[in-house]
Amino acid sequence: MRTNFLIDRRTCLKGIGASLALPLLQTMGWADSTQGKPFKPPVRLGFMYMPHGVIMDQFWPADPESFLTTPPPALDSLRPVLDQCLLMKGISGVPIAPFNGAPHALELSTWLTAVLPDADRRNQINIAISADQIAANYVGGLTSLPSLELATMPQTHKENQEGLNEGYYSHCSFRSPTQAVPAETNPRSVLNRLFGKSDQPGNLTQADALDRQMLDLVLGGARDLRRKLPRDDQHKLDEYLDSVRSVERRIAAIEYRQKEAALESAGVRASKRHASDSPPIEIKIPEGDKRSEYMQVMCDLNVLAFQTDTTRVSTYIGSTPNGVSYPELGFKDEHHSQTHHNNKPGQVAKVAAITAFNISQFAYMVKKMHSLREGEGTLLANCIMMWGSGLEDGNTHGRENLPFIVAGKGGGSINTGRFLANIKGNQGDLLTTLLACAGVPLDRPIGIATQQIKEMRNV
Repeated sequence: MRTNFLIDRRTCLKGIGASLALPLLQTMGWADSTQGKPFKPPVRLGFMYMPHGVIMDQFWPADPESFLTTPPPALDSLRPVLDQCLLMKGISGVPIAPFNGAPHALELSTWLTAVLPDADRRNQINIAISADQIAANYVGGLTSLPSLELATMPQTHKENQEGLNEGYYSHCSFRSPTQAVPAETNPRSVLNRLFGKSDQPGNLTQADALDRQMLDLVLGGARDLRRKLPRDDQHKLDEYLDSVRSVERRIAAIEYRQKEAALESAGVRASKRHASDSPPIEIKIPEGDKRSEYMQVMCDLNVLAFQTDTTRVSTYIGSTPNGVSYPELGFKDEHHSQTHHNNKPGQVAKVAAITAFNISQFAYMVKKMHSLREGEGTLLANCIMMWGSGLEDGNTHGRENLPFIVAGKGGGSINTGRFLANIKGNQGDLLTTLLACAGVPLDRPIGIATQQIKEMRNV
């Protein structure tokens, strides 16, 4: 007879100076489960953002009945997991008066706070704690990282709309009303944070031999554990470690290409490089690099963080207002400039392509979560993943029907596979409901919220 044993979610396979968190195996249980009750994986909460709104007739389904069978073009990449998704039309954003001239400063900063900044202290960060950080305060003590904040672009955009602090343009997470949380843009640094190398968010760490050397040590240390595991768990462990290797190889490939490009720009041929040819360069993703590859690595890191219960709360800012282009799509026009399209077909088509591209990165992440078994279901079934934008329509800066996609059943709390076409609610209502579905108690609604959206929930 097989004997089950409890392993704390932060148990690691340890080598020399290396550690790696494990996924949930059949022979494990979550050590914080209530004694005497069946083991149930925790609910994770993730947010992924795109600025400037959408082309509405290409985003919203024609009707609830056709949602699963003939989704609109923007959602085509989600087709295999639409039954795991929930769309709701009628979620309004925060009215921005008296900041009517600051739509882009407020589209991201209000997205998870659902409240306006302090009008009397515009040049200072003074808004509200964000929904992700409310959740992190509740569940963060159970994991090695309270929350994980990721971004595609450096959070350095500078503009002076309505005299508002520049931090409002590129931050969605706020630890307190006056403290914005920086996001990590370097995948190597994220990997180091997840697997034992301490670093501060927003800072770069030098690339090291974290990949094969560390994983070889871990694999060596895993042999004793593998002998105690049933065949299914052995397969799951091998699959998981292979996925970590895959992420590391892809990060290394991105870094290698960037380094080679930098050397070529400096007139140094890689084949003749010497130690004195060029100083170490800062690792970043150039505008001309393949954005999809970069974003998918960051999505994979998010998946690994949830799979290993390294954190239960994440945000990923896919891009920020202004200055972003997508040469991978065959054009170099900036996202922001194209959103002011005045219904010109060429520009509308480009905005639609950018929207579909960003949703496809979200789809990449949630489809991978759906493919991973966890407990009696999948990783996605135990998550609540929200994709969205802080504007409805970049052409008019509308905020009446903000685009949101919720993926994952939240451990059974959310009724997915539906398009709710006539919801009456606001951004704060949605955030308040999502946190309630994740089991986070609230002493007050979030931002402008006045209710929970009961139509979202399983009853």
